Amino acid sequence: MGSFSKVVLLGNLTRDSVTGSLPSGAAVCEFSLAVNRRWKDAEGQKRDEVLFMDCAAYGKPGQTMGQYLKKGHPVLVEGHLKLDRWQDDQGKARSKVRTVVERFQFIGRGEPAPSAQNQPGKPAVRRKRSTAGNAPTADLIPQVIPV
Repeated sequence: MGSFSKVVLLGNLTRDSVTGSLPSGAAVCEFSLAVNRRWKDAEGQKRDEVLFMDCAAYGKPGQTMGQYLKKGHPVLVEGHLKLDRWQDDQGKARSKVRTVVERFQFIGRGEPAPSAQNQPGKPAVRRKRSTAGNAPTADLIPQVIPV
């Protein structure tokens, strides 16, 4: 039987993203997302759980994400799981599961999607005319950035 690893997360950054580069020169952006889950327990009480997921984006997507994502910003990421293993300073085996970002989407905060700024032919904001009054309103067009 084959196997499959696919992750879709929607959450907010818990801290500013950290951008670096690999020995090959490719950019890498590391960040952590807080993802909430809400459910009702056996007694019917609403319960909340927060999961903190470490993520990494490589290449151009990593560069773009590192440039624009800051603590508190919402983002949707799609990718696969990766298990990192190492030994700490005391020689103890350690491991961590992270999400390797394959695609992402900036989630609007009332401003244009950063990935589309300064790119001719790719408008980040679609303007609509309100039917009540003539005040324009801006709706964000989600920007999906494939890897």
